[in-house]
Order: sequence, then structure tokens, then C-alpha cells
Amino acid sequence: MSTLEVALPNGTVTVTVDATEAESDHVVLIAHGAGAGKDHPFLVGLAGALDGLGLATARFSFPYSEQGRKMPGPAAHAVATWRAVVESARAAHPGRRIWAAGKSYGGRMASLAVAEGLVVDGLIYLGYPLHPPGRPDRPRTEHLPTITVPQLFIEGTADPFIQPLSQFEEALATCQDARVHWIEGGGHSFEVKGLKRPAADVGGSLAPIIRDFLAARHA
Repeated sequence: MSTLEVALPNGTVTVTVDATEAESDHVVLIAHGAGAGKDHPFLVGLAGALDGLGLATARFSFPYSEQGRKMPGPAAHAVATWRAVVESARAAHPGRRIWAAGKSYGGRMASLAVAEGLVVDGLIYLGYPLHPPGRPDRPRTEHLPTITVPQLFIEGTADPFIQPLSQFEEALATCQDARVHWIEGGGHSFEVKGLKRPAADVGGSLAPIIRDFLAARHA
């Protein structure tokens, strides 16, 4: 585990980063969701499985989580954190391709950062929160059409954050370069009714999907 300084409007804060090394040309940066930190078994399992496939990873905390708070801070703080993490990854891995991945909130914050000019090779969403559950009238999609890098949406068909699915598909159609990988029957954390699996195993099961996406985009 290492630490990273993030410059925020009200001063500098420190967040922690857990990284794995590999000889791959790819580095996958992984942000947590709003309600769980970087050490949630889902993300630990995902990072471990990506490592097993030969991909370098880095899981990191947003400032609010680092400080023990449950509710996310301003979006600008998350965007600043993404910028710091990407800059650190580029310095540590010159010449490698940098991918921004995030569970729900973490992925959405990555997309906002890229829409504001952050340069990465692509975005990977682990359950994009299209809108709050039951509130399709509050979509979080305005910035998505401006993103030019490849986007992979990994989505559960039963995820309440993207119902009705037709609304999600309409949003996807506005993107410049995006594809979706459906997890049949999956909820927001890819849990499937009637199928009990540890969260680490669920997270790890997504690693081959990400590996194949990276390989297809940069053969």
C-alpha cells in the first residue's frame, strides 16, 4: 500500500493506493462505489483476478472514504482524485495504456473527469448508475456523448439503476464509442437471484470480460 497526495480546493489530502505489478502493457485503475471503500471484497477479488491474468492494477480511495465518512464529497474532489491517480500511474508506468475503471459512483466520477479533459485510454464501468433507483427522470448522462475514448459498460439486466433498460440503451446509443456486456439477472453489484457467491468471486468473474475488452481495443 502506498499514499498519494491530492490537491483539493480547500487544501491537500492524502489517499491510499493498493497496486499490483505486471509485465502487461495495460494498467487498470479501480475506484470504489459510493457506499463501500477500495477494500470491499468485490474490488479486491476483481483486482486479484486481473493480476492473475497478467494485468497491472491500482485500487484507490476517494478522500471522503479515506476520512471515514459514508457520504461522497463534492464531485470536484472525486475528479481531482482521478486526475492525481492517473498522473501517478503514468509516471510509474511510462508508455503503458491507462484504463479508468470504477464501481458505480467511482466509474461515473471517472467519466466526469474524462469529459473535463482527463486523458486515459478508455473507461470501464462496473454498473454505471444511470439514475437513482426508481428515478429515471433524473438521468446522469449529459456528458457521456462528449467522451471520445472507448467505454465498456458491464451491467446487470436486473440493476435498478438502469431500469427501464430501454432508457439505458438509448443513453448508450448517444456515446461515440461504447459497448455493453450484460450479466443476465445481475443486480447493481452483479448478484444473481438464487445464485449465492462470495463478493470476491463475483468481482473476480468480471476480470476476463475486462481483459478481452482491452485486447480487442489494442490488439
